[in-house]
Amino acid sequence: MDTPYQKYLISTDKTRLNRETIYTFLQQSYWAKTRTYEQMEQSLEHSLCFGVYDGDRQIAFARAVTDYATMFWLCDVFVDDDYRGQGIGKKLMEAVTQHEVLKNLNGVLGTADAHGLYEQFGFTRNPERAMVRRV
Repeated sequence: MDTPYQKYLISTDKTRLNRETIYTFLQQSYWAKTRTYEQMEQSLEHSLCFGVYDGDRQIAFARAVTDYATMFWLCDVFVDDDYRGQGIGKKLMEAVTQHEVLKNLNGVLGTADAHGLYEQFGFTRNPERAMVRRV
């Protein structure tokens, strides 16, 4: 799926993904900084990935882990600092939530700081039902 957005392209084509860009960002994140490059590679292989591109430059990313039938887990969402404030995160979330595979599935995610963005796309806070197992 390729969707043009202004001068940017949103695509689920994994051959377009810039793995170095993704890994560099994840290493700077609060949620994935201990992930190895090999773990990142495997996670990309087993997920529905969304990249946003300015020409050949990858400027944003999100991935959905899904069973393709009932639910998806949205994770590893980022927008390059140089491109923030342009609505790219909103367009990326629109592409994710309206994707033909995901649009009728229940979605979950975890965030420490972007609740307002995700709430615009139907996600709600539900702390009394959430549980986490960390290894």
